[in-house]
Amino acid sequence: MSEKLAPDKRHSFLHNGEKVFEWDQTLEEHDLFSPVKTDSSFWTLEDDIMHITLQKRDKGQTWPSPILGQGHLDPYSTDLEQKRLMLQRFQEENPGFDFSQAQFTGSCPDPRTFMGGICSD
Repeated sequence: MSEKLAPDKRHSFLHNGEKVFEWDQTLEEHDLFSPVKTDSSFWTLEDDIMHITLQKRDKGQTWPSPILGQGHLDPYSTDLEQKRLMLQRFQEENPGFDFSQAQFTGSCPDPRTFMGGICSD
């Protein structure tokens, strides 16, 4: 069991032969909720904090958590995210219209499947 808690050695990131930072785990050691676009996902280091940006492969999908099995969005937050994604979809499909003040009343349909679903990139 202990061999799964931490790797044998810390991972290092080197730049021009200098160690920039070290860490214990990699994303490969975790299962993401859903596949991501690796060429559009990246990380930055700001004020000694690593920020990871994952680009969803499937547009319009609401993730309950980025890492599988690590917490979940509550139902209210899930509904807000679905509404945000639906408005984003409407804006992409109708660039001449302004949806910035639009609101949904009641529950929002799934943006991935509503009226034929989302067009792929």
